[in-house]
Amino acid sequence: MSLQCGIVGLPNVGKSTLFNCLSNAKAQSANFPFCTIEPNVGVITVPDERLNKLADICHPERGVIPTTVEIVDIAGLVQGASRGEGLGNKFLANIRQTDAIIHVLRCFDDDNVVHVDGSVNPVRDKEIIDTELQLKDLETIESRIQKTEKQARAGGDKQAKATLEVLLKYKSALEQGLSARTVELSNKDEEAIAHDLFLLTTKPVLYVCNVDEASAVSGNKYVNAVRDAVKNENAQVLVVAAKIEAEIAELETYEERQMFLEELGLEESGVNRLIKAAYSLLNLRTFLTAGSDEVRAWTFREGMKAPQCAGVIHTDFERGFIRAEVIKYDDFIALGGESQCRAAGKLGVEGKDYLVQDGDIMHFLFNV
Repeated sequence: MSLQCGIVGLPNVGKSTLFNCLSNAKAQSANFPFCTIEPNVGVITVPDERLNKLADICHPERGVIPTTVEIVDIAGLVQGASRGEGLGNKFLANIRQTDAIIHVLRCFDDDNVVHVDGSVNPVRDKEIIDTELQLKDLETIESRIQKTEKQARAGGDKQAKATLEVLLKYKSALEQGLSARTVELSNKDEEAIAHDLFLLTTKPVLYVCNVDEASAVSGNKYVNAVRDAVKNENAQVLVVAAKIEAEIAELETYEERQMFLEELGLEESGVNRLIKAAYSLLNLRTFLTAGSDEVRAWTFREGMKAPQCAGVIHTDFERGFIRAEVIKYDDFIALGGESQCRAAGKLGVEGKDYLVQDGDIMHFLFNV
């Protein structure tokens, strides 16, 4: 399941530094705009403490295999991108291919790092990118309206009329300076129409406030301003000190990294929190397989049923699905393994309509 989060922001806000912390891929990180021109893609391991606890019980021969998510570092955007300014067209094309947006905002003062607009103001920076994406979406919507209006009028096409209603809803919001994700759709038919529009501002967004070391725990005035600005967007705000995260990433052992975090007053690294938030932002969940051969995490979309999740492992599992045996993670840990769960009646047998839950330990039976 290849799904991507795109890291976006103005030049010099710390996007590439953050990406380098997230990934083994080394994007350039320099004090000038557009140092990242082609999008760098990193396949990121999703931290999951449950895997180690399962491994302590199962002692798997092949070890632990976590799940992953792709993070894409995209070139910095500047005002006028929707008209092709800077690397605007390339930026917009790259972001259109991603499934969700990680929007990095500069929330630190540093005279040694130039700001493309001359001063630190994360709310203004956010609005610059929002406006450019909204303008591009408005261009898309207006083009579609011209075509759809003709179809709706000429042939009495019901689908065209339904599409036109959705387009007009989006047009109204975008003309008010609102992102498309703020539009409330009436039913699944409208949702299907909206999905096929591939608008930039319908993508879910996570705002990452890049702060200095002193603000890593509690944030600062810039972070407070961002939180206030996005309070009606139903968006998450995460505080990360990218420069400190880069130093943590260079430490060799887990113990050294934990000591560093404790000295800063942090329970978990910002990178780990960001990866988990990005995973959730994509509406992704994890089911698990656990045995003497391996303990493994598998990615699925929330709302998927047992046969679909079986297909995540292998298409034959879905094609020949018979049933799924399910143990809840908490039961597996509390009772100490699969055989104990079976004996205690904590192993459920589920059919094709079972909605898989995050943390379910699954065993699929199939026949092809």
